[in-house]
Amino acid sequence: MAVPLYQAKAEFFRTLGHPARIRVLELLQDGPRPVRELLASIEIEPSSLSQQLGVLRRSNLVTATREGNTVVYALSTPDVAELLRAARRILTEMITDQGTLLAELREPAVQDVQEKTA
Repeated sequence: MAVPLYQAKAEFFRTLGHPARIRVLELLQDGPRPVRELLASIEIEPSSLSQQLGVLRRSNLVTATREGNTVVYALSTPDVAELLRAARRILTEMITDQGTLLAELREPAVQDVQEKTA
């Protein structure tokens, strides 16, 4: 029996649900990178990076090619980079909305203080 689309989407987003995986994908937006560069940029244990790269590879979000003794990772499709850009836009909007709400919440407090000192 086929997996329902909503379940496949949930699994896809669970795959993205680790900070190291997101960071790898962000770094790969600029182009393919060898593992040693990813390791230097992310600053996690090599075994942990290897595990996270394996998850991304099995999910077909990244590809791996061997160049001599070096393994180079790349995004499997430009759509992955677009997804990260969309997430950034959504987060920016959410934070902006929260900032606006916070400013509105603080307004009466400022007015109350001004009224008390007047």
